[in-house]
Amino acid sequence: MKNNPITFQFISEPSDVNYGGNVHGGSVMKWIDQAGYACASTWSGSYSVTVYVGGIRFYQPIKIGDIVKVEAHVIYTGSTSMHIAINVYSRDLKKKNFEKRTHCIIVFVAIDENGKAIMVPKWQPKTAEELRQERYAIRLMELRKQIENEMKPFL
Repeated sequence: MKNNPITFQFISEPSDVNYGGNVHGGSVMKWIDQAGYACASTWSGSYSVTVYVGGIRFYQPIKIGDIVKVEAHVIYTGSTSMHIAINVYSRDLKKKNFEKRTHCIIVFVAIDENGKAIMVPKWQPKTAEELRQERYAIRLMELRKQIENEMKPFL
């Protein structure tokens, strides 16, 4: 199965503004979840739900009126889960080049009409970059397990 990235592009709107005059982080997180969902559901061919959002990193603010580009692609699959890398870019309308603004990994699980997890197609890395991204996803998964173990006494 080919791993075509999902790309959304649009102009940020005044309704996305925060108190500092830039795009609100919650708006960016909504766009990330939407692109991730589109990617996971396309990959799995099934309804998919977010089970983890990790390491969201806001590098630079997005200005109101910028063109925003949200890219999502699969970087690892388990039996029912898909790790989706999301990058958010923006650019001023007068400029040609996008700049990276945000990055994160979202894990989705494909489910059936009864809400039960179902198998997803296996993603196979083919390039050196895809292998690097798969190793990145596996490292993050191991770190999540360590964090979950640390948090158990407080849950």
